Amino acid sequence: MRILIVKLSAIGDVVQALPALEAIKRIFPQSDIDWAVEAAASDILEGHPLIHTLLVSRRKEWMRMLRRPSTILRGLKGIFGFIGELRSSRYDIAVDLQGLVKSGIVIGLARAKRKIGFAGTRELSHLFLNERLPAYDIEKHALERYLDVARYLGAVDPSPVCTLPIGRELTIMQERLRGLAAEGRKVVVINPVARWKTKLWQEEKFAQLADRLVLERNAVVVLTGSPSDRAVTGRIRAMMRQQATDWAGETTLRELAALAALADLFITTDTGPMHLAAAAGGRVLALFGPTAPWRTGPYGPGHVVVRAGISCSPCFRRECDDGVRCMGAISVKDVMAQVNL
Repeated sequence: MRILIVKLSAIGDVVQALPALEAIKRIFPQSDIDWAVEAAASDILEGHPLIHTLLVSRRKEWMRMLRRPSTILRGLKGIFGFIGELRSSRYDIAVDLQGLVKSGIVIGLARAKRKIGFAGTRELSHLFLNERLPAYDIEKHALERYLDVARYLGAVDPSPVCTLPIGRELTIMQERLRGLAAEGRKVVVINPVARWKTKLWQEEKFAQLADRLVLERNAVVVLTGSPSDRAVTGRIRAMMRQQATDWAGETTLRELAALAALADLFITTDTGPMHLAAAAGGRVLALFGPTAPWRTGPYGPGHVVVRAGISCSPCFRRECDDGVRCMGAISVKDVMAQVNL
């Protein structure tokens, strides 16, 4: 049996779909499962023992190529190469866990007998399906929604736990931490960035929090982010009075997962690395403002969410006319009160 899972982005969503992969594999243990994913999140899935073939869409890169005469042919070659790889297999089942037009197109192009997903999705992506689950409850946690597809296929009490292929990365991060954390000191990772401006906490508060963690909890603080986040982590370090280590841009996604698994605490905004840390078994303390933790918070026991709980939150807006009160109302004291080290 051949099965295709389509979950293209983003990092957190791909991580939250991994338990569904494991549940589907348990239903069909002899199946070969392929996964279509966009390049930004593909590192998480590379080498996963349950994935037969990883189909990587470089959609954003191809679209940039199509805008320049000198790279149009390369862009077209990439697009048609992906389509050719997608259509080279005949699938028994194709599952759309994304529910957007971009995933619907992939499902539509795939040669599959059963094309399964939710009805009532955004952007009419359900029109590409021939089997539709009832429209999902938007208040249900995303990870559970993905498991609902596995339940539809026959899973009974599917586990929300997943496996991340980070054995090599754990060894790498153990070595890096060995020279960083003296015996008896706690390692606290701070991931201060997010794609939405409304999800951000003030940089000066992160600096104050990091200082207090060093002074009051004998912690070693490690700042993380992508290469483009170095300016943010650099400003936070500059505002600090104590020492911190800045690894922004210096870890792959799997190394970041390994770091979270080894750290004593992972403090973060609502962003993809939050889900990665939770899936890796790390202890997560997440700051939430415009979004709903019951929908997209760190899944599982042991995690803590800090919210100010003002009346307009959650609003799910990427822009705010009110100075992002929901995040601004969270104090350093509020966060420190939830730090259990």
